[in-house]
Amino acid sequence: MRLSDKPASACHGPSCGCAAHLSRRRFMAGAAALGAAAVLPAGARGETARLIDTHHHFYAPAYQKAWLAWDEAHKITPFPSQVVWTREKAVEEMDRNDIRTGILSLPSTPGLWFNDGPEAAARMARTCNDFGAEMVRDYPGRFGLFATLSMLDIDATLKEIEYVFDKLHADGVGLQTNYGDKWLGDPVYRPVFDELNRRKAVVYVHPLVAACCANLSPGIPPAALEVPHDTTRTVTSLLVTGGFARWRDIKWLFSHAGGTIPMLAGRIDAFYARRPNRAEFAPDGIFAELRRLHYDTANAANAPAIAALTKLVPTSQITYGSDYPYFALDQWKSLRELGFSETDLAAVESGNAMRLVPRLHA
Repeated sequence: MRLSDKPASACHGPSCGCAAHLSRRRFMAGAAALGAAAVLPAGARGETARLIDTHHHFYAPAYQKAWLAWDEAHKITPFPSQVVWTREKAVEEMDRNDIRTGILSLPSTPGLWFNDGPEAAARMARTCNDFGAEMVRDYPGRFGLFATLSMLDIDATLKEIEYVFDKLHADGVGLQTNYGDKWLGDPVYRPVFDELNRRKAVVYVHPLVAACCANLSPGIPPAALEVPHDTTRTVTSLLVTGGFARWRDIKWLFSHAGGTIPMLAGRIDAFYARRPNRAEFAPDGIFAELRRLHYDTANAANAPAIAALTKLVPTSQITYGSDYPYFALDQWKSLRELGFSETDLAAVESGNAMRLVPRLHA
């Protein structure tokens, strides 16, 4: 089964030219700052560091090259850390910022799509997954892997699931909130999620700007509004189509404190709680389905976001995330100012991630 070749929006979130073109001066300054930073030996703090970062991006060299070419073709100024990223720099940054383990995932935009079709996307997925697995092997204890899937050709995606779990021993898979004009609740993806459910997989979901909406609000960076909204779109898609009810053994993890889900949960409940078929897609109620999900704290370690999230879900459903290299690894400093008890902090910073991925136990 093969889906449309139509790519998702070319908007790159923080790196998108339409969001905030970075000047060459800013690029050079960012590169210099990373290059001049003090260096600790790789793994120097790995055994004593506290945190597990469940939202940690990486770039296989082939992917990095293809993305930079994409940026150039679309006249997008690349985000500085996207250019200078290396796996060695990632470990150095983790050592400086108390991160014991980063679970690797591919950035969502432009994903694996470079206008070259499903076959090329499947090859790029394999390249990225092999590179991520190599990082896990070469830096014992420092990395986990949420393997990427192209989702453009269902048969190829099912083969990649078999490969990443049975050969690479991935810790889960990382998906986008949408693929072109389809969100994750679309029935075309049912075979994929049936298999992930059979494997009791962790499914980590990262948002991007939907193809419909990159220029929806002129003058407002799409990454500021449309990216978090897209998490809400795909969560609602999975909810109302019965995906969460059907795939009970998948362990779902959503980015950025659930986007706008915590604020809109009551509104979603108001529209769907009294549907005659509600028991089919939310047998215990809308709020119960949303409370079962896991959410990371990436770019959301602030009082309003965390207050809304902790009103929706117990602390057991929250994991630490950074969105590195686009945002700083040390967001735990802000998290520690938000009133969590020491027990809850320990759960958010590492305990909940170890429950999701038992292999990561120290």
